[in-house]
Amino acid sequence: MAKPHDHDYDDNFIDSLGRPLRDLRISVTDRCNFRCQYCMPKEIFGPEFEFLPREDIMSFEEITRIATLSASLGVTKFRLTGGEPLLRADLHKLVSKLHEIPNVEIALTTNGTLLKNYAQLLSESGLNRVTVSLDSLDDQTFRQMNDVSFPVKAVLEGIETAGHFGLGPIKINAVVRKGVNDHTLLDLAAYFRGTSHIVRFIEYMDVGNSNGWVMDEVIPSSRILSLIGKIYPLEELPSNYSGEVASRYRYKDGAGEIGLISSITAPFCGNCTRARLSADGKFFTCLFASSGTDILKEIRSGATDKHLIEMLKSIWLRRDDQYSELRTKYMRLSPEEKKIEMSYIGG
Repeated sequence: MAKPHDHDYDDNFIDSLGRPLRDLRISVTDRCNFRCQYCMPKEIFGPEFEFLPREDIMSFEEITRIATLSASLGVTKFRLTGGEPLLRADLHKLVSKLHEIPNVEIALTTNGTLLKNYAQLLSESGLNRVTVSLDSLDDQTFRQMNDVSFPVKAVLEGIETAGHFGLGPIKINAVVRKGVNDHTLLDLAAYFRGTSHIVRFIEYMDVGNSNGWVMDEVIPSSRILSLIGKIYPLEELPSNYSGEVASRYRYKDGAGEIGLISSITAPFCGNCTRARLSADGKFFTCLFASSGTDILKEIRSGATDKHLIEMLKSIWLRRDDQYSELRTKYMRLSPEEKKIEMSYIGG
């Protein structure tokens, strides 16, 4: 398995497969106002679903403490996720705290429903850029996919506002599912051509246990590339950095670029530099993990910074996750091997 291409990190702090820790994805809430079938389907996450009690959620001070310690171990990017992170009250206050940590980029992944309201405040608080989930420009398809009948127009307004306040380059994430939204991919590509925004087409993944994932509903990235390339010729671009999940392609006429995230057909475990922190303070070393380490419990038990750093080091040094590369082995999960839901761990 390939190792990271660069070596600007401490060789003494890499996991068992030679990967450094560079990205910390921080879930600030497990709540979401969408019920997308591939993440929080209504039949499981309905109106009566019990989300985490408020007292179990990390405070901004607790998040900042863990983030600060992770930065001392090499993290250079924080990504705020959910659920839907903009449902967390006063999120800009957390951004301000994280902005005080030197040499770290702060990004946000959102469904865009509230982005128009908060883009300016987040930008002024130190947020660097946003990624917006938008699976289709076709309003009927989009309403069906989010399953709460939320209109495309409002998300597009949020993207426009975020761009106005400098939260770019904005990445537009579209999960592609055969027979659901694959007929609208060209529309997405065409709409954002000629802008600085980057549409990233994501293969439908087997995250969690509730989305009814089957391989037959996966559209390979190679097919997406061919579909778009026939209309708008493309050429491959090099990665921006080691560990970048998306393969990059630019339009040959200079009208921007797209990305392809191929967790199913072309796994990128070998360069994965990401860890995840759930809203209730558990530290996960893989999106497909079945369990995490309870950091928040240690904090609330009075742990010192030194103890917490040693915990984080120990977790990362023994990390050997490569789920996507071993997917065939894990297709037949036993009950105790069930994976954490994406809405809980953050995408």
